[in-house]
Amino acid sequence: MTKQNGIEMNRVVPILRMFDVALTKQFYIDFLGFSLDWEHRFEDGFPLYMQVSYGDCRLHLSEHFGDASPGSAVRIEVEGIAAFHAKLHERPYKYARPGLEKKPWDSTEVSVQDPSGNRLHFFESDKEE
Repeated sequence: MTKQNGIEMNRVVPILRMFDVALTKQFYIDFLGFSLDWEHRFEDGFPLYMQVSYGDCRLHLSEHFGDASPGSAVRIEVEGIAAFHAKLHERPYKYARPGLEKKPWDSTEVSVQDPSGNRLHFFESDKEE
């Protein structure tokens, strides 16, 4: 991590809106391969708030009205994008068969849309650092 003006900022954890818990879990856990870290409800019958992760990537998914707008987009940097793409095609998921695309901005990407319309763009830079 690099400090700027004596301040160090760390991981970003986006909050994405969800509407159907079962479909959301099927997408993030069964299809993408994320792990369910925890779930929280203030009490029975209240909206669910949960965290999923894959390595150092963390996403919060919320049923709470006002936490986030459906249809958001998130870019997630990946090492091994071709292997990630291959893993997705090994898993049976009838709602998506994403491609592996070389982009003109020097990255290779896999883009998918979750059941609530949020777009996830997994990318690996083609530039050597």
